[in-house]
Amino acid sequence: MSTTAPVGTGPRPTIVLVGHGMVGQRFLEALAERGLTATHRVVVLCEEPRPAYDRVQLTSYFSGRTPEELSVTDMEFIEEHGIELHIGDPAETVDRAARKVTARSGLVLGYDTLVLATGSFPFVPPVPGKDADGCFVYRTIEDLLAIEEYAKARATTGAVVGGGLLGLEAAGALKGLGLSTHIVEFAPRLMPVQVDEGGGAALLRTIENMGLTVHTGTGTQEVVTGDDGAVTGMKLSDGSTVATDLVVFSAGVRPRDQLARDCGLTVGERGGISVDDQCRTVSDQHVFAIGECALASDGRVYGLVAPGYEMAETAAATIAAAAAPLTDTADAASFTGADLSTKLKLLGVDVASFGDAHGAAADCLDVVYSDSRSGTYKKLVIGPGGELLGGILVGDADAYGTLRAFTGSVPPIAPEQLVLPAGAGAPVQLGPSSLPDEAIICSCHNVTKGAIRGAVTEHSCTTVPEVKKCTKAGTGCGSCVKVLGQLVTSELEASGVEVDKGLCGCFSQTREELYEIVLALRISSYRQLLDRYGREDARGGDGCEVCKPTVGSIVASLAPTIGAENYVLGGEQAALQDTNDHFLANLQKNGSYSIVPRIPGGEITPEKLIVIGEVARDFGLYTKITGGQRIDMFGARVEQLPLIWSRLVDAGFESGHAYGKSLRTVKSCVGQTWCRYGVQDSVRMAIDLELRYRGLRSPHKLKSAVSGCARECAEAQSKDFGIIATAAGWNLYVGGNGGATPRHADLLAQDLSDSELIRLIDRFLMFYIRTADRLERTSTWLERLPGGLDHVRDVVVEDSLGICEELESLMTAHVAAYRDEWAETINDPEKLSRFVSFVNAPDTPDPVVGFVPERDQIKPDLPLLTIGTRPLEGSAQR
Repeated sequence: MSTTAPVGTGPRPTIVLVGHGMVGQRFLEALAERGLTATHRVVVLCEEPRPAYDRVQLTSYFSGRTPEELSVTDMEFIEEHGIELHIGDPAETVDRAARKVTARSGLVLGYDTLVLATGSFPFVPPVPGKDADGCFVYRTIEDLLAIEEYAKARATTGAVVGGGLLGLEAAGALKGLGLSTHIVEFAPRLMPVQVDEGGGAALLRTIENMGLTVHTGTGTQEVVTGDDGAVTGMKLSDGSTVATDLVVFSAGVRPRDQLARDCGLTVGERGGISVDDQCRTVSDQHVFAIGECALASDGRVYGLVAPGYEMAETAAATIAAAAAPLTDTADAASFTGADLSTKLKLLGVDVASFGDAHGAAADCLDVVYSDSRSGTYKKLVIGPGGELLGGILVGDADAYGTLRAFTGSVPPIAPEQLVLPAGAGAPVQLGPSSLPDEAIICSCHNVTKGAIRGAVTEHSCTTVPEVKKCTKAGTGCGSCVKVLGQLVTSELEASGVEVDKGLCGCFSQTREELYEIVLALRISSYRQLLDRYGREDARGGDGCEVCKPTVGSIVASLAPTIGAENYVLGGEQAALQDTNDHFLANLQKNGSYSIVPRIPGGEITPEKLIVIGEVARDFGLYTKITGGQRIDMFGARVEQLPLIWSRLVDAGFESGHAYGKSLRTVKSCVGQTWCRYGVQDSVRMAIDLELRYRGLRSPHKLKSAVSGCARECAEAQSKDFGIIATAAGWNLYVGGNGGATPRHADLLAQDLSDSELIRLIDRFLMFYIRTADRLERTSTWLERLPGGLDHVRDVVVEDSLGICEELESLMTAHVAAYRDEWAETINDPEKLSRFVSFVNAPDTPDPVVGFVPERDQIKPDLPLLTIGTRPLEGSAQR
């Protein structure tokens, strides 16, 4: 039996929204901002079993983010504005003549205005076997739950059909589930729409280095199944085959316009509901279409969230103008096209494109920087007049926000300086302050630099959250937040407003200032520091998760000098540590811990190798050789850590400090002892350095390497401090790092003797620890410091500040006072008492920590997230 809600002929007109995805939710917010939720009845029909969630961050579910955390729907907002939200009840028919919508439940809604935000559905190529057991699409949370369940129960290998944005997201998900993963892309390169041949090559190298297998220039011809009807492989158009247990189709999307077709609305030849500049359908002035289901007036269907938001704003503004025809029409809006610039992190790799990324404009020129070793590719497209037309960034997209905002104008510096990495060219001081006011900072919400400045100067916003609330900048994909913060700070400083640069809500001082206070006054207690130098309202309190580990690190790095406890779990220090330091081990995704003994310089005896093997075997641990030339053991329960370390310490091992913000490793090649190209004993030097700086607490983790010749086999120039041998001694490089934002280290000094090298490293490290911000790597610190490398050279080489003797003294005190944390722990019953899963049941192991076999070892058995869901019929209506 159906129920009928009458056509909006009463005191309040009715707006019916079909679909509740990110664009639909933004439309509701736009209605509320214009007061329409107070004057109209607003009803939403949503097919999925939950309100709108962040599909852009969908893959983060596999990193532990829950569906609740992915939600973009504030239910208090829904209730406050009287919005009627029907979950799991999609629209099935539209009667335009009667202006009624019928939902699956039988609910019939009359409308004055109908807004279609039904989104898109995944395109599945019409190949044999596409509907077999083990074939999935990658679009909704339900899709992810189904993939996860199947992968855990029945798959060891997975294949993704499609190497675009969603395809790489899906590949990352399969890899995260522990599957050997293949990517099949019909185009000759990955992400063919966003990147060119050079960018695709850089992306390919990086992804293949992660262990994924990529097949480009070939398509899926058939999904092969076994006798049980389940997937066993794929046949490709080039004649090759791929053995796989699971297939994810992610070969693009199509507009979800069937509801519009059924009710006679005009759709495009290739799909999409035809709309005009106001996002009103060309067939019916009472019906609007927004987001991925709409064919815009420029003839395009936009699949990015930013254009969808702009369409939602346009539709809401048009409805508001029609509701108040006698008022000022300044709120009138139109949508005639959108910026397709985008920045994403795919499989951990930053990828961005903006403007005319492929150089389609006449007479344009390319400025390209490519580093295949680091997987970095940058291309800028420059017009004949020097204007920046667009670009592609792969591997390092930090400059995306600034470069995109400069699109269409002539940058104030030479293009080649814009693509060179830090440390590889003249220093470039090009920030958001160089941008014109009309530059778009947030493309998701079309917010200009001028609007952000206005939020500070006219609306008295003094923090990034306040500016976000005022302008909506930074509340979409989030790629502009870094630039937003820089703009807010520069605008406040330009206005003469004192910017709070304090460490946190408890301290108004920076980390550097707190370091100086602790050192000068010999303060060894966090409580004493907080009560004497904390903000007035923080004194006497408990502190916060920001300042406690920060002060704990400062006290630990200065412990021998200020007379503090030289054990991170001793006394008050124990309460200041985060989870990893708290148990002297790295917490892993299933609640187990890893064990990483120190192997200085990567040199180890057969006897010690045997001990590691025996320990791993006896405790059932997963073992892996790392890039830092040591052996990690994973899968230890917290109560097993002391037992494991007792055996390791007895064999002569000590903590590798993989859990702390401290020195990790000093890699080395075999040097002149074995290699015919070596000119110095790199192994001996690496061992000396690792033993000297072990346990040194710092603002961020520290990595080092020593290469025995210029061939650089130890990759020293990608480390916080790296050493390369020369015939005359050693060259010292500083400020490098690998990871997501690679940076080549800078040459600080050359042809140093052993003693000169160690003295300079002592000074450099202690100056960094003294002046860096919380969680700031040496690379970022070096770029932030006024004067950069030249200033550091003046201080640590030329002693321009007269502090080198003090820096050396601090390091000498650290070296003399070093004690192995695990050796101290296992010999103290009181310290051992913390290593339990449950304080009130110390003999009970954590039942959630479980494992399953894989490749003759173990892997975490992650419990499936159980949510009350039901199977969906077809794709989700958004």
